[in-house]
Amino acid sequence: MRPDVEAMKADIEQSVALLRRRLDWDAALRKLDELNARVEDPTLWDDPEQAQAVSRDRSRLEAQINAVREMEQGVEDAVMLSEMADEEGDEEALEGARADLRAIKERAARAELEALLSGEADGNDAYLEVNSGAGGTESNDWAGMLLRMYTRWARAHGYEVEVEAEEGGEQAGIKSATIQVKGPNAYGWLKSESGVHRLVRISPYDAAAKRHTSFASIGVSPVVDDAIEIDINPADVRTDTYRASGAGGQHINKTDSAVRLTHVPTNTVVACQAGRSQHQNREQAWKMLRARLYELELQKREAAAQALADAKTDIGWGHQIRSYVLQPYQMVKDLRTNVETSDTQGVLDGDLDQFMGAALAARVGETRGSTVE
Repeated sequence: MRPDVEAMKADIEQSVALLRRRLDWDAALRKLDELNARVEDPTLWDDPEQAQAVSRDRSRLEAQINAVREMEQGVEDAVMLSEMADEEGDEEALEGARADLRAIKERAARAELEALLSGEADGNDAYLEVNSGAGGTESNDWAGMLLRMYTRWARAHGYEVEVEAEEGGEQAGIKSATIQVKGPNAYGWLKSESGVHRLVRISPYDAAAKRHTSFASIGVSPVVDDAIEIDINPADVRTDTYRASGAGGQHINKTDSAVRLTHVPTNTVVACQAGRSQHQNREQAWKMLRARLYELELQKREAAAQALADAKTDIGWGHQIRSYVLQPYQMVKDLRTNVETSDTQGVLDGDLDQFMGAALAARVGETRGSTVE
């Protein structure tokens, strides 16, 4: 066996072994058998909500188990192909086997991270909110760039993106926006992006071509399904209606269809203007408010659990989590994990996995490489 093939095989086997341990393999197989039996029980569907929850758990566990089995079989097939190609001197076939192993290695690395998504809301859809900081047009433009970055990341990973609310900047970009990212583990991946993001660049809006520093904040909340109860006193919520802005035609421009909810005790504000009626926007805004309050509760739990280690990341305004420097050099650096890359354009185009992966691993006390070439 060629040394590089043997090394990739060893790396993948190590990752797969780790996945088996995290899944508690034998227990996972028993659990899947139990879930299969429950899904086949016709009485389960007497309670549609419970049936959907069981089906979702079954699909997720089955996907994890199948992924491990497919990687194990893939490695076996690729190694066998490489050995046959080596014996016959077929370099093209050997390179094909290497390519297969590289693909499996990448899949195993991502599966390792996904196995860390064990929080109670990690598997849920997510709301992602972007707000520009002080600085007028420059910060609004930066907020628009961030919205584009996360939208591109989501779509590249097969997630569906819906715009719930958006307030444009006066000259460029946005003042604020909220999108819903729909798909498996959307919240689990995005939750580490909450915080302040800093941009340093030569401003295209400055005739003197001076370097500017801009800030925008990202907030991420899980979409809360009906199985999770969030008790909100309606008397604590102030409702405002206003005319929606942006695309939408005559209806959008001439009716007070947009809805803003303010939870007074926590000063939590959400807004929705995506629906065609005030009723639709009000219903969606309440869902968003429940999600935000649930996220606050999750943050309280996490802070309490990590108080002794003082590992909780402060996501308050002014506490930067990542810097994007375009001038005088090219560098994106996460200030929590020290992961950095000079591929600034790739990051702004949505290549965020390296940062999300490192932050996710750091949350559970693991380490990853600090520099990305």
